[in-house]
Amino acid sequence: MPRPPGPRQLAFALPHADNLTREDFLEGPSNAAALRLVERWPDWPDRVAVLVGPEGSGKSHLAAIWAEASGARLLSARALGEAHLPTALATGALVIEDLTPREFDERSLFHLLNLVREHEAFVLVTARAAPAGWTLAIADLASRLRAPAVVELAPPDDALLRAVLIKLFADRQLPVDESLIGYLVTHLERSFAAARRMVDTLDREGLRLKRSVTRALAVETLRRDENGLRSGS
Repeated sequence: MPRPPGPRQLAFALPHADNLTREDFLEGPSNAAALRLVERWPDWPDRVAVLVGPEGSGKSHLAAIWAEASGARLLSARALGEAHLPTALATGALVIEDLTPREFDERSLFHLLNLVREHEAFVLVTARAAPAGWTLAIADLASRLRAPAVVELAPPDDALLRAVLIKLFADRQLPVDESLIGYLVTHLERSFAAARRMVDTLDREGLRLKRSVTRALAVETLRRDENGLRSGS
């Protein structure tokens, strides 16, 4: 009588924290202007600056670099209405992360921007779209958000995406070869977020299957994901 199959072995990948220092930031044509803005502080054209880009484009990393240099506190845009705004500006610098239309308190942001000028403080805002085109209930706030310097982060080119993938694998101490990197560069969505997700997936799959992270594993993983999307559509 055949033995029942044993329990499936589970692999537990430990959470991996990104290093958000200047030394860990990889520069390329897509983010060079944003990096220059952060590094030229406090020589800004305005006391408010805005970094715009899609998820995983490096906005939070740049904000962390600026916060380290300026002593800025970090505040989620959704928490604006709950924050004691003068206290938020106590260090003279503040990062407002992920400012999204209809997902923040307009009155609180308007009050904050007034305090910024009153106290001669600095604010760095991250957003996925330029706020100049937003429809806002407070007309004066819309006017204020058209004034700051806005720098957009573009999708990475091949060279930068390649460098990011190599660094992400190295951070996890995963040895990989050029065939894997070249394959991922030509098949992944053009974003740092997609690169992070793929490295995390391959790390977990390698542990689960007790296999090295190779081009063959990446091909299987992407093919499975594509088939899953088709079957779910």
